[in-house]
Amino acid sequence: MAGQLNPHLLLAVPLAPLAGSAIAGLLGTKFFGNLVGRTVSHSATILGVLIAFVISCLTLSAVMDGASYNGTLYQWMNVAGLKLEVGFLVDSLTAMMMCVVTFVSLMVHIYTIGYMKDDDGYNRFFSYISLFTFAMLMLVMSNNLLQLFFGWEAVGLVSYLLIGFWYTKPTAIYANMKAFLVNRVGDFGFILGIGLLVAYAGSMNYAEIFAKKEQLLALTLPGTDWLLLTVACICLFIGAMGKSAQFPLHVWLPDSMEGPTPISALIHAATMVTAGIFMVARMSPLFELSDTALSFIMIIGSITALFMGFLGIIQNDIKRVVAYSTLSQLGYMTVALGASAYSVAVFHLMTHAFFKALLFLAAGSVIIGMHHDQDIRNMGGLRKYMPITWITSLLGSLALIGTPLFSGFYSKDSIIEAVLATNLPGAGFAQFAVLAGVFVTAFYSFRMYFLVFHGEERFGKEHHNDHHADAHDDHADDHHHGLAPGQKPHESPMVVWLPLVLLAIPSVIVGFIAIEPMLFGSFFNGVILVGENHHAMEELRHAFHGPMAMAIHGLTTLPFWLAVAGVATSYFFYMVKPVIPATIKKHSGAVYALLDNKYYLDKFNEVFFARGARILGEGFWNVGDKGLIDGLVVNGSAKLVAWMSKGARLFQTGYIYHYAFVMILGVLGFLVYFMPFPFAK
Repeated sequence: MAGQLNPHLLLAVPLAPLAGSAIAGLLGTKFFGNLVGRTVSHSATILGVLIAFVISCLTLSAVMDGASYNGTLYQWMNVAGLKLEVGFLVDSLTAMMMCVVTFVSLMVHIYTIGYMKDDDGYNRFFSYISLFTFAMLMLVMSNNLLQLFFGWEAVGLVSYLLIGFWYTKPTAIYANMKAFLVNRVGDFGFILGIGLLVAYAGSMNYAEIFAKKEQLLALTLPGTDWLLLTVACICLFIGAMGKSAQFPLHVWLPDSMEGPTPISALIHAATMVTAGIFMVARMSPLFELSDTALSFIMIIGSITALFMGFLGIIQNDIKRVVAYSTLSQLGYMTVALGASAYSVAVFHLMTHAFFKALLFLAAGSVIIGMHHDQDIRNMGGLRKYMPITWITSLLGSLALIGTPLFSGFYSKDSIIEAVLATNLPGAGFAQFAVLAGVFVTAFYSFRMYFLVFHGEERFGKEHHNDHHADAHDDHADDHHHGLAPGQKPHESPMVVWLPLVLLAIPSVIVGFIAIEPMLFGSFFNGVILVGENHHAMEELRHAFHGPMAMAIHGLTTLPFWLAVAGVATSYFFYMVKPVIPATIKKHSGAVYALLDNKYYLDKFNEVFFARGARILGEGFWNVGDKGLIDGLVVNGSAKLVAWMSKGARLFQTGYIYHYAFVMILGVLGFLVYFMPFPFAK
């Protein structure tokens, strides 16, 4: 069905979730007097996302048959020839993202019915997550930088509302403000990059900018010898560092666990945090022209992949373990971008979306079963009480560590191979980081799995109540947390475990199905561009002999045995000899303190940026505002006028001879001022 897609049908994809959000957010809340109840609110939002998902699937099918769309739907204004428009670019990259975003969002919507059933903000939450889906769809479907920036900021705004959903909790308010501010730092770089491209390309439309890439490559940043395109690409990537939580702008993501679990899956799986990865892939025609920008991207991704994984090892909050796993996997995607393996990065984005959403929602199911206790030290032996949550968590964990035949294996191993094939500066460190990260990922993933589902049952015991204070509670502070002595966990209701099962299916099979068309077929032809001087994808293509052959070969490779070693070490440490990790912790004070304090980056930000800003602000206030403006300009000018008036008043006596004397002084002054100097030539 080659041809052009129907723009009116495409418009329904973002507008359907927006309509559902409006119904739940306006009619289902106090704003309009609670005109509709919970059933109408969740039904309207789920229906909206379902419509978007069905149309997205039909669109993907049409795109695979050769259809596409790139056009303007609405022109907002034309400023000196610069067009500000709303438009869609729907190609294979967009269609794939549309399907992933709407499917994960649909699963989260269904799951939320069970997870949030006791929450007073039920309708408001459904409105927020549906609005979030609308914003993400507008981002991925955009054909210009203006709409991209709108979607970019909109997902940031709604994530602020979702992270701080329980706005009576001080920790939630701190977390959402932190996320908002850190993302503004990244967005400052992002808007600078957009500004450079618009200023020198004269357009916001992707196609028009890409058409002028050779002219842009010939330009330097005024006043420097830096290539304009390199500066623009690095600025754009700084925006991606904030949105996709790359070091050092990653600090907001773990704290965002203060929001309800469904938004953890939505924000950290397929949507907000992958926006930066999507943006760089979309801009591949520009990034391919700057090896400096690619090396920068690769190094930042390597640091994130390895060092954020280390932090996952010591976490005891079940959601935070998964959150640091997200950070590490985003680092892997970023490394692939830096290696010019954009299609591999997007492939991992897709597979990761399914198994990471699965792991977050499974964590939420465990939290429900544990009566909202999130501390994995208070769990153990849940396998027999929560069999569906157990098996889906196991499948998600196997996909995460890259077990052959699982979806994560195909994308993660492809990233490693791509990095090993690149020769850009920084590739050596990147190769070490992605290989070491395999062991680290397997270790902390199965540490969580074993502590939660196997071993001794540690719940419902009085002496473990001290752990509750350490956990990051998932509900208001006055909610009862943890199982009472004698209580047993229970499997979650069907509305909670059904999304787990539906997400587990693509977590297992989608990699096997999609690797050949997405990486080595024509799926991304004309959409993602790779320069002739970057050979990573070519080497992957030569080594690929089918998904089954790749899986069999994977059993003999170093990454597989590193993953096996990570799982075995985790089992030995936490199931066989739990005294070992306790001893290591006891004798590694400095290292443990470094990890426990998250490399002291939060403290650095608080001291250097937050306190520095306060000191600078106080300085501007005392010196600038009070001293210069109020003291010198305002009060000083008043005092000067008062002093001059006081002096002038001495001559206002009413006596004629005083006035005559002043007149004589005035004439004398004029004579002195205007009389030529006697010795002047």
